Amino acid sequence: MSLSSGSCGNCYYFGDEENGIVIDAGVSLRRLKKTLEECGMTLDSFGAVLVTHDHLDHIRHLGSFCKRLHKPVYTTGILHGALARHSFTADHIASCRRVLPDDGAGTVCGMEVRYFEVPHDATQTVGYAINYKDRRFVIMTDLGRITDEAVDYARQADTVVLESNYDMDMLMGGPYSYDLKMRIVQGNGHLSNDECASAVRRFWHPGLKNIFLCHLSENNNTPELAYRSSADALAAAGAEKGTVSLRCLPRTYPSDLFLL
Repeated sequence: MSLSSGSCGNCYYFGDEENGIVIDAGVSLRRLKKTLEECGMTLDSFGAVLVTHDHLDHIRHLGSFCKRLHKPVYTTGILHGALARHSFTADHIASCRRVLPDDGAGTVCGMEVRYFEVPHDATQTVGYAINYKDRRFVIMTDLGRITDEAVDYARQADTVVLESNYDMDMLMGGPYSYDLKMRIVQGNGHLSNDECASAVRRFWHPGLKNIFLCHLSENNNTPELAYRSSADALAAAGAEKGTVSLRCLPRTYPSDLFLL
């Protein structure tokens, strides 16, 4: 389930009746509690938080999570160093600090978790490959371009959450400043619909069941454009119609709780 996916805040839940994790903390604890309760869960339904990077829309409420929930926060050593200095997290992160191994998998709430670096203009940005029971889940929410390593992980997954941030024509014809447009498109910003579609063509495989498009821009994209781009890519890759469930995640409100 996505609780929010975009520049206004990012937060995702992955789990089952036994174990659960939250990825990023861009929504308030009150909103997280309310959303989980609406799905028949509680704050006890997850045991840890993973952090993808230190931009505010991903960590705005992490300090509050740490202060009030005292749940472990897993990410890289580099990112934990940044969180220890960040004004929104510095006061409360120390006791929750858990560092994922640089090579191989860590175990988080009974799940096998690996991180991989992706290009984005934060201190460090990572995607996660999570193996749990018979599910293989990959999430990469902010990235300026697709790497071979990211494609390799996605080729092994049955569910992929991937950024499809902007339509190039909408961005270039829109009101953003030239500098901001260049920040978005020059390899360390965000992934366009076309770049996302190119990645889909590369990582599609017969075992792929779900693709969720995330972090769509409010000003430079539409769900229809993002969906059409990746749907065409699936068809071009050889995916039979109906074999892969393709969805756009909403920006400002929770998605459904999807059964993977």
